[in-house]
Amino acid sequence: MKISIVTPAFNSAKTIRHTIESVARQTYPNVEYIIVDGGSHDATAKIVAHYADVVDVFISEPDRGVYDAMNKGIRAASGDIVAILNSDDFYTHSHVLEQIATAFQESGTDSVYGDLQYVDQHNPQKVIRHWESGIFQRRSFLAGWMPPHPAFFVKRAVYQRHGLFNLSLKNSADYELMLRFLYKHQVSVTYVSDVLVRMRVGGLSNATWRSRLRANKEDRVAWKINGIKPRFYTTILKPLRKLQQFYYHPYQRFITDSQNHPKNFTLEKKESAHLQDSNLH
Repeated sequence: MKISIVTPAFNSAKTIRHTIESVARQTYPNVEYIIVDGGSHDATAKIVAHYADVVDVFISEPDRGVYDAMNKGIRAASGDIVAILNSDDFYTHSHVLEQIATAFQESGTDSVYGDLQYVDQHNPQKVIRHWESGIFQRRSFLAGWMPPHPAFFVKRAVYQRHGLFNLSLKNSADYELMLRFLYKHQVSVTYVSDVLVRMRVGGLSNATWRSRLRANKEDRVAWKINGIKPRFYTTILKPLRKLQQFYYHPYQRFITDSQNHPKNFTLEKKESAHLQDSNLH
């Protein structure tokens, strides 16, 4: 089972090295890594060139934004599984992809998701928000729930059946895609109870309150274009759900469901991997 990782990038020289290294450290052997750059003006391309042994495909050309770059990467992917890892995100430990592959193989599911942490832009060890997704229930979408997109892994065949990112949406195309896959088409899904990705604060959809308002409007559009109706409170609850993510407890970092981990990958080994990898950021 091959896993394709797609990283959209634009002027990402300050962070992309950490992103690439987090992929390079993965213990899972069958990985295809694709970076789609929007024609950066900084040192992004030079940094990527230093990792020729890690990056399998590098596309650098103007695009129509981050979701267009993601679509290019998905089209270029040859793996059975596709994931998006933004250029200011990184995998929290070296066994993430091994966990994901195990979850797919043991469950026979079409998609897998886990947890995510938002961290300080300059200090990635400082957790700002802890996004514990919880076990999937279809009706949760009506209460504003969604999984964190960088921790969402999907079979490439699902994209082929149900489509890519909708470029008419500038802030909420990831939400619309997961709503389309999981709620509308009821793609099978499995939850891995682990923090898989850390995301630096200041991303596309959460950078400002103004952009959050735009995203909230697009959230309503996401339901409409799929021909499905939310509750009147759905898009109100969606941003409110984030408030609980600020009440982070350090022990949550190592909470795990052992059945989602590769064989012989104990909690102690996982904690050691977290700490060892964190020293590199």
